[in-house]
Amino acid sequence: MLLATALLWVFSCTADSLHAELLAGTAKVDITNRTGPVNDPLFVKALVLRSGETTAVIMTLDAVAVGEIGHINNDYLPALRARVQKEFGIAPTQILVNASHCHGIVAPDVGECSFQAVSQALKNLVPVRVGVGVGHEDRVSENRRIKLKSGKTVDVRHAYSFAADADIASVGPIDPAIGVLRLDRVDGRPLAVVYNFACHPIQGVPSGANTADMTGFASQVIEDNLGHGAVALFVQGCGGDINPVSYKAVDQPRDAEPLGNMLGLSTLKAVHRIQTQVDERLVVRNETLALPRSDQADRIAQLEQEQTRLAASFKGTTLNFKTFLQLMVKHGLTGEFPSSPASRYLHEKALGREQLSRLDAENRKNVEAYLQNILAMEELTRVQTNLALLRKHQAQNIAAGKRTVDVELASLRIGEFMLLTFPGELTVQIGLNLKSKSPHPSTFIAGYTNGYIYYAPTKEQLENPGNAQEDCDSILAPEWQEMFEKKAIDMLNAL
Repeated sequence: MLLATALLWVFSCTADSLHAELLAGTAKVDITNRTGPVNDPLFVKALVLRSGETTAVIMTLDAVAVGEIGHINNDYLPALRARVQKEFGIAPTQILVNASHCHGIVAPDVGECSFQAVSQALKNLVPVRVGVGVGHEDRVSENRRIKLKSGKTVDVRHAYSFAADADIASVGPIDPAIGVLRLDRVDGRPLAVVYNFACHPIQGVPSGANTADMTGFASQVIEDNLGHGAVALFVQGCGGDINPVSYKAVDQPRDAEPLGNMLGLSTLKAVHRIQTQVDERLVVRNETLALPRSDQADRIAQLEQEQTRLAASFKGTTLNFKTFLQLMVKHGLTGEFPSSPASRYLHEKALGREQLSRLDAENRKNVEAYLQNILAMEELTRVQTNLALLRKHQAQNIAAGKRTVDVELASLRIGEFMLLTFPGELTVQIGLNLKSKSPHPSTFIAGYTNGYIYYAPTKEQLENPGNAQEDCDSILAPEWQEMFEKKAIDMLNAL
């Protein structure tokens, strides 16, 4: 009797263990639009995870966004989820789709390719071991927000001019952490790496051809080095205000590959430090949060006034651009004797004449006037670019017919790996805040997931009088941040 009871207990434990083991399968499908020049391929990648009755799907796209902007339309996500649910019984809330935010161009059949990636990943399910780690990379990114001595904050963008060196007071932070999930087959061979990092992958390549940008190169480095058919899935973090380093450089070709190589190798360092183990824990939670929409009427009025003031500030001068440059060079070479050799000035002085000195004074006055026109022009381009964004989102918010926007949040646990997602371009400070407040050491935050609602800046950034892009390319009111961070921590606590 005792023997029968013991055997029954052993069989029961073994059955529970087999039932609860974590399975994973991967696939990647080329989604490159090849109607124009192509530098490197774009992919949709799928990682399907299953533990007991729970199935989760993580998908990554080499694309600018999941709907709303770029080349993926708004019915992509609901159509994909509905088809996956119909064919495979996976609930829509169990499917996470993250866009890298590269500006590559995807193929028109991206929806079909995405479904095929999920289908293939499901067929490839195998038992896996799990491990989590954190890498470090601080050489490839920089905060694009520049705080000026005036108290304003401006952006480093191609849409408008860089701030003058003399006006810059400080720069914002970056997040150098690379969150890494490693999945190995039971024999130790790597199956997949999920890595989370905050940066706009918008560097481009020297040819200007279609590219998955730095994160595409990073993923290729990881996959090439790991071998065994391992798939690297890049999950974009809180990169809303993070640019590739030296984004505005004009003395070298724009090339994302060196940056991607560094990010890939830094990720690999973390991967190789991770020890995987059996861990069947898999949890996915999905909630909808109503966030307040902004009312930009006052800010639009203020910028319109600033637009009028700047336009009125332009003053006529005797110079054109050609003569302005000539005088700038001459006065820059020597402030004391710009118009002639020093001996000529001394000769005039000995004769009691001041013609050259008077010419220099007049030229300096005209150069300064022309320079002020240039600075006003640069500021006007910033104002007009951001004013257009404010007007666009004000119209969207009015057309919505309600004062809130529903956003989908997801929290995911895979062993000790915790991920919290949001559908907008979260700025880096929000990610840093949530990581510091999370009850879990290995917590990572992903924007650009399950939709796209433009930028999601901090309350302080939204109240910035300088009007950087993040402040204006947003539909959210400043109080959104506190509401979101509270809900995010609640969801992380529940994992």
